[in-house]
Amino acid sequence: MRKGRLVALGIVLAVLAPLGYLWATSLVPSTYNAAEMGHADYGGGPSGGHEHHHRSIADLTGPRTGTPDVAVTLTARQERKDFATYTLNGSSPGPLIRAESGDLVEVTLVNESVQDGATLHWHGIDVPNGEDGVAGVTQEAVPIGGRHVYRFRAEEGGTYWYHSHQVSSEVVKGGLFGPIVIAPKTPGEVIATIHTYDGKRTINGRAGVQRVDLPTGTTARVRVINTDNAILRVGLSTPYRVVAVDGREVDGPTTVTRAYALAAGGRVDLEAVVPAGGMRFVAGTSALSVGIGPVDAQPAELPAETVDLLSYGTPKPIGFDPAKADRRFEYRIGRRPGFLDGMPGLWWTINGHKFPDVPMFMVAEGDVVRMTIANTSGQAHPMHLHGHHAVVLSRNGHPSTGAPWWTDTLEVGNDETYEIAFVADNPGIWMDHCHNLPHASEGLMTHLMYAGYTTPYQVGGHAHNEPE
Repeated sequence: MRKGRLVALGIVLAVLAPLGYLWATSLVPSTYNAAEMGHADYGGGPSGGHEHHHRSIADLTGPRTGTPDVAVTLTARQERKDFATYTLNGSSPGPLIRAESGDLVEVTLVNESVQDGATLHWHGIDVPNGEDGVAGVTQEAVPIGGRHVYRFRAEEGGTYWYHSHQVSSEVVKGGLFGPIVIAPKTPGEVIATIHTYDGKRTINGRAGVQRVDLPTGTTARVRVINTDNAILRVGLSTPYRVVAVDGREVDGPTTVTRAYALAAGGRVDLEAVVPAGGMRFVAGTSALSVGIGPVDAQPAELPAETVDLLSYGTPKPIGFDPAKADRRFEYRIGRRPGFLDGMPGLWWTINGHKFPDVPMFMVAEGDVVRMTIANTSGQAHPMHLHGHHAVVLSRNGHPSTGAPWWTDTLEVGNDETYEIAFVADNPGIWMDHCHNLPHASEGLMTHLMYAGYTTPYQVGGHAHNEPE
C-alpha cells in the first residue's frame, strides 16, 4: 500500500514539477525596462558599437522651440458617444489633423477621464523616437488630469492615423483614434476612416451608406484608413488607380478594376475621375459604402480578385542596396501551448520563444537591414514596425517586380514568407509588433533597438504603463 502511494506521489510530482517550472518561468515582471527585455539578436552584425554612450531616447525629440504651424489640443474621455466608449474632443474618430510637408506640428494630449491612461502614437509617421507615444517605452502613460505635448516636423506627405498606445487592444477598439493627413486639401479629397465598434462597422463613425457630392470630372482621391484588427477589402465601383500605400506615393500606378486588400493599421489612397453617374467607395460590402459624385451611384459589390502590389506599378531605384545588408534578421511567427504570465493557453512565439523571452533586433545607425518574416502560426498578422518604412523584396520567394512597395504595416498571411529591407536611419527603441492589437497584448511584439540607446521609462511601474 505504502509503495503504491509513493509511486502515485512520484507520478504526480513528475507531472506537476515541469508544469510548475513552466508556470514560474512564464511570469512577466510587474515592471521592466524595454531596453533590457528578451535576448539581443545582432543579425550577423557587430555586437559592439557605442553602447557605452547610453544616450537616452528621451532626448530624441522634435523641435522644442519655434512657433508650430499646426497646433491642436486633443482631450481624451472615457464616455459613451454614439458607437464609441472613448472619444477625443467628444467624437470618435477624433478630429482630422491636417498639416503640410515641412510643418511643425504640436499636439497636446489632455486626459480628462480615461481610467487606464492614454498616449498618442503617430501610426506610419516616422517621428523622432521620443515623440512615438508608446507607454513605458518612449513616455509615461498620461493619467487622468495629466497632459503631454508632442512636437514633430511633418516630413513625408501622406495618409496616416493616430491612436493611443496604452492598453491599445481596449481603447483603440473603443474609439481612441483619429486621422492625420500631411498634404494640402484638394477639391476631390474623401477621407474614409474605417472602424468597427461593438460589431458595427463604420466609415468616419457612421454606419450604412453615405454620400459625398463632387462634380463630374473631378479627380477624387479617397484616403482609406483601416483602424480595425483584420484585413479589409476596399475599392471603387469604377476603374481606379492605387496612388499611395502607407503614406508613400506609388510610381507608375495603372488602372485596376480589382479590390484592394488593406491590412489592419494600413492605409491606401485610391484615385479616379468621377463619372457622370457617380461612383461608390465600398468597404467590404455595398452595405457600407460612400457614394461619390453629382448623383447617388448604384450599389456595387467588390470583385473577388485583389491588387497584387508585388507586381503593381513601375520599378524605380530604392536608394540603397539590400544585397549589401549589414544585418540580416529572421522574424518567425509561430504558436504553441504553454503559459504566458502564469496563464495557460495557445500563445504566439517569435523565433520559437514566447514573450518576454523574444529577440531584440539590434542595429546601429546607418545599417542596411534585411529581415525575413515567416508566418506558420495558423493566422494572418499585420506586422507594424514603428519609426521606419521598409521595402518589400519578395513574397514566398517571388521577387518584387513592380514599383517599390514601401510599407509600415505588412499583412503576412499564414504560411507566407516576406523579405523586407530598410535603412536604420531613425535612432531609438522601436516597437515591432502585430497590429491585430489583441495579438500584441498576447505577446506578439518585440523591439528594434539601436545600440547605445536606453529608455528612462518602465513598462508597468508607478504609471501602470501597458504598451501592447
